[in-house]
Amino acid sequence: METIIVQDTDSAILDVLTQALTMEGFQVYPVLDYDQDFIALIKEHRPHVVMLDYRLSGEICIEICHKIKSVYPHLPVVALSCNYNIDKLYGENGFDAYIRKPFDLDLLYSILRRYIPEKQLSTP
Repeated sequence: METIIVQDTDSAILDVLTQALTMEGFQVYPVLDYDQDFIALIKEHRPHVVMLDYRLSGEICIEICHKIKSVYPHLPVVALSCNYNIDKLYGENGFDAYIRKPFDLDLLYSILRRYIPEKQLSTP
């Protein structure tokens, strides 16, 4: 089963993302805050994609992305953000893609399928 680690600081958004991704056939490991050892989580769960909440200035999120990319350079890391300029910030800060909040589920699935084609998804 394809696996995604999803981090968001808003528990309601994290719950919705977890449910939506689970319904789409993904194994989801939700993370509510930034105080996790993401390298250990990745080593343990072997995700296909990591999604991080790019909050406010994004400094913590950028630092986590850089740590992930230093150990797992080919692992896609997607920024989740309501920042108006995330379309410019994500690439220059090491992210592979971004999803603007509030997000459309079809767009969310489409972006994730760039990294995990639909034919690879297991049916629930």
